[in-house]
Amino acid sequence: MELPLRTRPGKADFARIPLLIQGGYYVASGIWPLLNMRSFERVTGPKTDKWLVKTVGILVTAIGASLLLASKRKTVSPEGRLLAAGTGAALALIDVTYVAKRRIARVYLLDAFAEAALLLGLLLAGNSSRKE
Repeated sequence: MELPLRTRPGKADFARIPLLIQGGYYVASGIWPLLNMRSFERVTGPKTDKWLVKTVGILVTAIGASLLLASKRKTVSPEGRLLAAGTGAALALIDVTYVAKRRIARVYLLDAFAEAALLLGLLLAGNSSRKE
């Protein structure tokens, strides 16, 4: 029985990694308040509109699931890249803006940092899937 030769990963494989990481991060962080609001509030601070926290959690989870699905494709679509970059930029902007206004806890700056790192990963992956 002959085993297939393992080839080196192509550039398209590396282009999918940021979507995989971002998708996993979003599913985990989005589902957290849905599964355990008490622990979520212990870390992020008390929330008055729990329905809004849950709504955002469901949306972030859905976006994360979409990014995970996109990461399984042979190449990264422009739509997948736009969803990842747009969501990351929007969430980072919200984090920084409302921490500065003292409306949300400073712990959200950790999320802003994570979003910036995810955006950097997307940028570094660039259009490598098109150059394959």
